[in-house]
Amino acid sequence: MRKVIAFAGSNSSTSINKRLATYAASLLDKNEIEIEILDLNDYDLPMFGVDLEKKIGSPDNAGKFLEKIRTSDGVIVSLAEHNGAYSAVFKNLYDWMSRIEKNLWYDKPMLLMAASTGGRGGASVLEIAEGKFPRMGAKIVASYSFPSFNDNFKDGTIINNELEKKLRERVSEFENAIVNEYSSQ
Repeated sequence: MRKVIAFAGSNSSTSINKRLATYAASLLDKNEIEIEILDLNDYDLPMFGVDLEKKIGSPDNAGKFLEKIRTSDGVIVSLAEHNGAYSAVFKNLYDWMSRIEKNLWYDKPMLLMAASTGGRGGASVLEIAEGKFPRMGAKIVASYSFPSFNDNFKDGTIINNELEKKLRERVSEFENAIVNEYSSQ
């Protein structure tokens, strides 16, 4: 059985990106894929700084999160957009992990997403991640932008048929990449 981890680049207890990542993961074939939803709140880290790194080394939680990525067959991430970029909590985790392992995504297939309450659907943070993540070992096989979350997501599901169809297509692309990756090993 393949294993997929899914998480939001947010530490909000009401994160719309966690809801989107969880929903996308729920669309995978559970007979073939085991899903683990991660919460950044379970991986508390001090604010990254080179002086702190020299003093304490790498925090255990950064290594634990990296191990979740390393032992998975694929990654679903939905990034929160704060002022047009990554949230501070995600950037901090990303910085710590990159100090341990430059290829921090371990060449795993990735479904990269962002959701926002506005009409652009996290387009700015997606653009940043699409430019940076591949240089850090991400194999982005599909990306998805979810706009106007509060208008388009109700009672745990997407109510906009066009957005639902597009997400299902992206999840299918991701799932196929995992199956093909797994089959060739």
